[in-house]
Amino acid sequence: MDDPLRLEVIVASVRPERFAPVVADWFLRTARSAPGIEVGVIDLAYTPLPTDLTTTPQVEAFRERIGAADGFVAVTSEYNHGYPASLKTALDSAKREWRAKPIGFVGYGGLSGGLRAVEQLRQVVAEIHMVSIRETVSFHEAKRKFDADGNTADGAAVDAAHRLLRQWAWWARHLRAARATDPYPG
Repeated sequence: MDDPLRLEVIVASVRPERFAPVVADWFLRTARSAPGIEVGVIDLAYTPLPTDLTTTPQVEAFRERIGAADGFVAVTSEYNHGYPASLKTALDSAKREWRAKPIGFVGYGGLSGGLRAVEQLRQVVAEIHMVSIRETVSFHEAKRKFDADGNTADGAAVDAAHRLLRQWAWWARHLRAARATDPYPG
């Protein structure tokens, strides 16, 4: 593809002993094998965004990167039935840059597999004019789903990841074309 779609994978957890890199690295390998998609990573553990939402040079660089992307996938854990505060700060640190772009979710956690966090995020991303991809990847009891090399034998998750990427690419392609010919009115 001459003009690949630009996917930014956002790694939401910032905890020191987080499991996020295992899940994110697996998804990144999957996404990078998809044709026509160029994949980047925004790891919020290494993205200094002020919680008071002031504008800093780092925030400006973050906004530029968000603006250049065709869409996103958030890899998120679930904390106390919700999503990490770092992800809310990231979503609130930009505004127009998110609009009319698709976002998918890879959730992980205990018994709920991050699904409660994902459902809350769907409300937030709708408010900032994003398109939430219906297909979701979910890892229940995530630490048991990956081997020592970061691979999973969870067939449902593998299948969901491929469906998510196909749906994401469809939305990203059509929304990019729409933004180019008829700018989003939000």
